[in-house]
Amino acid sequence: MAFALVRSVPESFVDALVMGERPAIDVDRARTQHAEYRQVLEREGYEVRVVAADETHPDCPFIEDTAVVLDTLAVATRPGAAARRGEVAAVAAELERLKPIRIIEAPGTLDGGDVLRMGDTLYVGRSTRTNDAGIEQLAEFAATDGLRVIAVPVRGVLHLKSAVAQLDEATVLVAPRCVDMDLFSGYGIIEKVSGEEHLASVLRLGSGRLVTTTTAPRTRQLLQEHGYAIDVVDSSEFQAVDGGVTCLSILVED
Repeated sequence: MAFALVRSVPESFVDALVMGERPAIDVDRARTQHAEYRQVLEREGYEVRVVAADETHPDCPFIEDTAVVLDTLAVATRPGAAARRGEVAAVAAELERLKPIRIIEAPGTLDGGDVLRMGDTLYVGRSTRTNDAGIEQLAEFAATDGLRVIAVPVRGVLHLKSAVAQLDEATVLVAPRCVDMDLFSGYGIIEKVSGEEHLASVLRLGSGRLVTTTTAPRTRQLLQEHGYAIDVVDSSEFQAVDGGVTCLSILVED
């Protein structure tokens, strides 16, 4: 059975962290979008487990940042934003029912949104939220599963997965100005359509289908032209505070 962990949207979501000017957030609309997102995961065969919202942590729906699931273990992160570190324990407790837990310790910081797996390689964004100490600790844990880690400097976006998304085992979707493209030269590369670099968020499911956002129609059309099957979700309330479709779940595959 494949599992998907998600976390409910608190009333305090209006105060979620944001890189730029604070937008007006409609919590009811965010909850509706979150429910529709969960329905897509359920339709694709995931058992969705919902972690309760935490009103003291406005960013808690962005559950991806709190853990990294490997093959035989899961890693509880230490988010780069200190205000988010209290989100981790509840998620780790849920994951501990499925896999042994390892923990990123200070001075390391690591956000799950910076970790992109391609085969036996973890590409890890060196970002404002993830530092070298966090990357080194993750590399030690990943080695037990035979995985290697490659650090990727990130610019202009919050996380690596804001710039690079897995489309299949051999192909990535990239916002070219945000990362060094040469680091992904071994893969097929599809570039996000100009003007949609910050709007095109993509989550690959175990079935091979892609979940993407309503806000990047030209990139979505490009992916469909390349033969990808796509589910479209409206995640605009989450995108308004720098979130994408990967941020809203932790997938644990069979």
